[in-house]
Amino acid sequence: MQTESLSKLLGVCPGLTAIVGGGGKTSLLYALARELQAKGRVIVTTSTKIRRPTQLPVADPATPEELRATMQTASPLCLGSPWPEDKLAAPTLPFSELVRAADYVLVEADGSSGLPAKAHAPHEPVIPAEAGQVILVLGADAFGKPISEVCHRPERFAVLTGTNPAALLTPALWAELIRSEGYGNIYYVNKCESPDDWENAAALAALLSVPVVAGSLRDGQFRSM
Repeated sequence: MQTESLSKLLGVCPGLTAIVGGGGKTSLLYALARELQAKGRVIVTTSTKIRRPTQLPVADPATPEELRATMQTASPLCLGSPWPEDKLAAPTLPFSELVRAADYVLVEADGSSGLPAKAHAPHEPVIPAEAGQVILVLGADAFGKPISEVCHRPERFAVLTGTNPAALLTPALWAELIRSEGYGNIYYVNKCESPDDWENAAALAALLSVPVVAGSLRDGQFRSM
């Protein structure tokens, strides 16, 4: 198992990183924020909707000056405009201003209803133009289970892969979906917590041309595949 940090394994660089997919996007968002705070000023936010965090200060400054002043005393900082049901929508300021104010801007760029797999509708994901990197997140706990049970938008998954929602989700089907959608500069397979999980992650990586990192945010173990 590699001892490098997850942010280093994923190649997270200064600028804006968008996180899409399923299987732990929000957990990854905050894990990366914790790692990167030692390297510079960090903003976490969304281009769609996220739940209001309890572990970070939340703000929605109206001007760049307000943002810079807030970041003098708060980093990582969560930005977002108020939304019903204790959620946050995209911040008031444009992402271009966020990139100027922080060293790292981490953006959750779609939703998956808490499911480990996600097929994107035509209007998804909402990736900011400023994104220098897009991390696609997958949950290893989806392997071997019916697409209809573990995938957000299972009918869309079936259309894009030429299968049906009742089919079991295999590494080959997931690779077909990833190639069809074309999202992500690097893939992260989360929840690898058993030998079968690691075997499935390795099988998926072998079918793809984009780098794959696998691991468990729960256990704090990660490696490049």
